[in-house]
Amino acid sequence: MAAQAAVAILLLAGAAALFGFRGPLEAIRGLFWGYELWGAFAVSAVATGGSLFFSEVAGFVPCELCWYQRICMYPLSIITLLAALAQDHRVARYLLPLPAVGACISVYHLLVENGVVSESNECLASAPGGCATKWINEFGYMTIPTLALTGFLLVGAFLLMASVGEGGHATLGADAERQEK
Repeated sequence: MAAQAAVAILLLAGAAALFGFRGPLEAIRGLFWGYELWGAFAVSAVATGGSLFFSEVAGFVPCELCWYQRICMYPLSIITLLAALAQDHRVARYLLPLPAVGACISVYHLLVENGVVSESNECLASAPGGCATKWINEFGYMTIPTLALTGFLLVGAFLLMASVGEGGHATLGADAERQEK
């Protein structure tokens, strides 16, 4: 719930910045300045641990779409840790496709789960009940794909913050070299 509130706040601050009100986004950016990769690591590590808990401890059989989401999340927990330890913010923009693709898969999984899109035969064969099985359903909407989407959006936000320098200017590549001189 708190993670979803954080996503909502980030989305509102981003939308306000699009309309010229950069104060909220800059305040959030200032709050995490220097710790963006650690934030991405924390979220991806919790998501990885949570998915392993659901399958290995709780006994939920991951469906095909869950596996695709895991493919996008698991490497993030390792690479963001290594990048945070090395304080290498340049890697952030190269990692951005992983949460972007993972979020798209999560949205598609939510559509399958809610019957908006019909399940493929591969989904039906991949797990008991297929990809539409709601292993958890807290508060009437909180399912595993919802948790995954929340994680991907937060990791993506942290990686975006890591790829942008102070004052909203890119600090990657040639820009970073110019700022160091």
